[in-house]
Amino acid sequence: MGVTGPPGPVMDRDEVDRALARLGAEHKAVEDSLLALQDHAGRRLLEGAGLTGTTKERWAETERTITLLWTYFDAYSAALREAREVRARRRWPGREELAELTERLRGESVTVSGTSAKLAERFTLERLVDRMNELYARSLDVVVTADAVWSALPARIDLLAAELHRTRSLAHSVGVRPGEHPAGDDLESITHELTSLRAQVVTDPLAFWRPAAGSSAPGGGRPDTDRYDRAARALEDVRREIEAVLQVRQDSEARLLRLRDVLSRADRTLAEARAARGEVLAKIAASEVPVVSGPPTALQERLATAAEYRRHAQWHRLSPLLEALEREAEDELLRAREQLTAVTAPLAVRAELRGRLDAYKAKVARHGMAEDPLLVERYDVARRMLWSAPCDLRVAEQAVLRYQRLATEVLSGAGPVDRRGSQ
Repeated sequence: MGVTGPPGPVMDRDEVDRALARLGAEHKAVEDSLLALQDHAGRRLLEGAGLTGTTKERWAETERTITLLWTYFDAYSAALREAREVRARRRWPGREELAELTERLRGESVTVSGTSAKLAERFTLERLVDRMNELYARSLDVVVTADAVWSALPARIDLLAAELHRTRSLAHSVGVRPGEHPAGDDLESITHELTSLRAQVVTDPLAFWRPAAGSSAPGGGRPDTDRYDRAARALEDVRREIEAVLQVRQDSEARLLRLRDVLSRADRTLAEARAARGEVLAKIAASEVPVVSGPPTALQERLATAAEYRRHAQWHRLSPLLEALEREAEDELLRAREQLTAVTAPLAVRAELRGRLDAYKAKVARHGMAEDPLLVERYDVARRMLWSAPCDLRVAEQAVLRYQRLATEVLSGAGPVDRRGSQ
C-alpha cells in the first residue's frame, strides 16, 4: 500500500490527471491488499479458532480494525469516484473545476462518520492512505504472526510427541515406568508439558512470538521455542538414559563376569596381604604392621543382587547398580593392593638392605679386598641380623651402613689403622 503526492496550489489539468492516475493506482493497491488480508490463511484460522489470552484480545481489536479499514476504503473509493466524475465533465476543465478538483485531491475532502468517539473524521486522500497503511500493517502483523507460530510450533510439537511415544514404549520394554524410575517420571512430566504447550500454542499463538529488535515490518521476529526446546532436550536426556539401560540388557552378562573377576582379584590380594602380615610379624621385629581388612562381602552381596535383577529382567534397576559396582569394585581392588604394599613394606626394606649388603660385598671382592678381616667381620654381623628372625630392621640398617662406610674407605685407599679407628 502506497501514498499520494504532496499537496500544493491550484492544480492544472495535467497535474489533476497525474494525481487521479496515481490515486487510481493507490486504490488498486489498497483493494488488493485488503482482499489478500481477507483471504489470508492466518485470518481464516483466527476467525475459526477458540482463542484465549493475548491472542483473543488482539484479534478482537484486529477485527475491529479490519472493519474500520473497509470503512476507510469505501470512503476513499467514493471520494476518488466523485473526483473522477468532476474531471469527466469537460475535456478542458475551467478554473472553478480545477479549484474543486484541487480541493478534492489535496484538501480534507473525505469525511468518515462513526469511526470513533468523534462523530466524524476528516482526511485528505493522502492522509487517509497513510491511515489505511498504518491500520493494515497492524492488522497484518497479528495475522502473519499467528500464522507463523501455527505453521512452526504445532507440527514440531507433534513430531516431538511421536518421538516421545516411541521412547515411552522403549522405556516400558525395559521396565522404566513412572514411580519406579526417575526417567519414567521425566517422561510423564514431558508428556504433560507437550500436551499443555500444544493446547496453549493453538489457542494463544501470539504468546509464543518473539519480535525482532528494532523491526517494524509486519511479522518481524520469530516463534518463541524456549519451552519446546527445553522439552526436546529433556526427552533427549531420557532417550540416552533408556539407551544406556538397553545397552545394559545387551552386555550385562559380560559386565557381571568382569565384576566377579575384579572382586575375586581383590579377595585374593587381601588374602595374600593377610598371609604376608603373618610372615612379617614372624620375621620382622619392632615394626608396625597395619591390619588387613576382610573380604569385600558387602560388594559380593550387591553383586548377587545385580545377578538377581538380570535374571528377572529388571534392567532399569540393574543399570545404576552395575555402574556403582564397577566403580566400587575397582576402588576395592586398589585398596587391596595398597594394603598388600603397606603390609609387605618391611619385607621390601629387608630385601633392599640384603641387596645393598651383597652389592657392596661383590664390589669389594672385585677390588681384591674380600678377605679384609674387619670387612669380613662387619659383613657377618650385618648378614646375621638380616637373615635372622625376627629381624630388627633399624639395627640391621645401621649394621649395613657401617659395612658400607668401611667398604667405601677401603676402596678409597684408607689404611688399616684408620679403618679400625672407625669402628
